[in-house]
Amino acid sequence: MPGSANHVFKALADPTRRAIFERLTRGELTVHALTERSGVSQPMVSKHLSALKRARLVRNRRKGRETHYQARPEALAPLVEWMSDYGAFWQNRLDKLGELLERMEK
Repeated sequence: MPGSANHVFKALADPTRRAIFERLTRGELTVHALTERSGVSQPMVSKHLSALKRARLVRNRRKGRETHYQARPEALAPLVEWMSDYGAFWQNRLDKLGELLERMEK
């Protein structure tokens, strides 16, 4: 598995980080806005955002005293590619199994 896919999987393995990422896919938010309704403290939200930034799943920009975060869905490409490769692998295996079962029935 490519290194960037590892970073994406690792970042999204945590349910809180997945929830933050999902919220950010709906629009840009500040740390304060992300902390509201998350059930997690502001320092923990910041820590999760750092992990998402390291995986390049979010970007940030400063506006005055606040930092605004936005999801980068294109960063999911390594994960999608990995899943596509395995999907093709298993589809091929299932096709061969189906052919074998058909031959066995005859």
